[in-house]
Amino acid sequence: MEYIYSAMVLHSAGKPVTEEGITSVLKAAGVAADKARVKALTAALEGVNIDEAIKSAAMAPVAAAPAAAPADEKKAAKKEEKEEKKVSEEEAAAGLGALFG
Repeated sequence: MEYIYSAMVLHSAGKPVTEEGITSVLKAAGVAADKARVKALTAALEGVNIDEAIKSAAMAPVAAAPAAAPADEKKAAKKEEKEEKKVSEEEAAAGLGALFG
C-alpha cells in the first residue's frame, strides 16, 4: 500500500509520478523501496488519469455485509470462550484462597 500512497502523495503535490519520485517518497518515510515494485507501479499508472481513478473509487458501491462464519468457526470460538472463562474462574478461586490462609 505504501507504494500506492507514495504515488498519491506525488500526484497531490503536483509532481510527476516517476520511479525516482516514488523511491524518494518511500525513502523519506523510512521504507526500503523494492525497484521491481516501483517499476511495476509506474508502468501500471502510465496513461492513467489519477483524478478520475480516485473519483471512480470514491463512488464505488459498498460491498454487502460479510457472510456469516461457518459453523465450525463458531464452535471453535465458543470452545475458546468457555476455556478462557474456566481458566479465569480457576485463577479467581486460587486468588481467594490466598486471602484466607
